[in-house]
Amino acid sequence: MVGRDDQPRSLVAVRSALLLVLLGCNPVVPEDSSVDSEDTADTGGNTETGDTGPPGPVVPLAGFGTITGSCGELDDALDSSAPALLRGAIDFASKTYTVSSLTADGQEVIADGNLGGSSAESEAIAMEVLARCELATLIATETEIAYIDQGGKKTDLLVDAYSRGVGVSVTRAYHFPEGEPYTLTEAADLLQNKLGDVLLSSANAAPQSAWSRSVLSILAFDSQHADQIVSAWGSLDASVTDATIVIVTETHGADAFIY
Repeated sequence: MVGRDDQPRSLVAVRSALLLVLLGCNPVVPEDSSVDSEDTADTGGNTETGDTGPPGPVVPLAGFGTITGSCGELDDALDSSAPALLRGAIDFASKTYTVSSLTADGQEVIADGNLGGSSAESEAIAMEVLARCELATLIATETEIAYIDQGGKKTDLLVDAYSRGVGVSVTRAYHFPEGEPYTLTEAADLLQNKLGDVLLSSANAAPQSAWSRSVLSILAFDSQHADQIVSAWGSLDASVTDATIVIVTETHGADAFIY
């Protein structure tokens, strides 16, 4: 007869395990186990990525006209020193334009007026797109920006976008009479002239109004006009595009007040 002390170690281990099961005990993890308690998930604590805080507003913000296309992308363009083109659209459908339908900054653009011409509404809509897509805020309108040479080139708006001062020049891509196609030559001429003016106005800004980056906001009469602007921009020399960011916004619906 084999005594307890003489039983094989494997048999003793099996009997010990069975006894633990019968008693309802949990097995003990050996001290040299490869399981590390620090590797187990702690669902009650914060992750190591940290708390990023509540999400920001979803763009585009609601307002006069439905905005589609490039939206919330200006920040990345500002981070780079390269030129960029962003394209979007705004559709007014059958809504009637009133100043009160604009954001507070858009209304201020209209109230302050400009230095001549009939571009106040286009400047206000450019401000609307920047405010609702990029959360930009108005710093100064055309009459409030200080310049070195009052007779030199000027820009239309000075805004804060992503904590950067941005000078915004506004123009329209529009062929008269309506119904005829907007040509590539017209688009190239518009870009050549306006991008050149952007560089001159930036150099002309007084220190207290100086901005770090420039935007050329182009309101295009329809998709065909916008297509030609995009095509022409792609063929421009780097000396013309420089570091300017072009925002092309094609307009739809009841947009006659812009043109």
